[in-house]
Amino acid sequence: MSGDFTLPQLDDEDIGFDPQAALPAESTRDGPVVQRTAADLEQIFDVPVAVSAVLGRARMPVGDLLQIAPGAVLELDRKVGEAVDIFVNNRLVARGEVVLVEDRLGITMTEIIKSDH
Repeated sequence: MSGDFTLPQLDDEDIGFDPQAALPAESTRDGPVVQRTAADLEQIFDVPVAVSAVLGRARMPVGDLLQIAPGAVLELDRKVGEAVDIFVNNRLVARGEVVLVEDRLGITMTEIIKSDH
């Protein structure tokens, strides 16, 4: 199907759109700014999330993967001392450093990643 055609120009009145009716009765832009606290989020405190700390990544053929044995060393794409990525539900939220807490590994967050979403 080829050929040029022109669409008619419509303005808000032609399609029955009232921009003021689309706004809520009380706009949050006009109201006072309310400070929120952690207590305001209490309803979601028990929602489980998956937290992952990624030390680095490696790519290899399946044949090499099948030959890995205990004691093998995998070369990762990160350098010693480089920040570790911290993901929550597969979304990057922070970077940090690996620390030793008693006999366990932990992560100290050094940077929070702001999301545009």
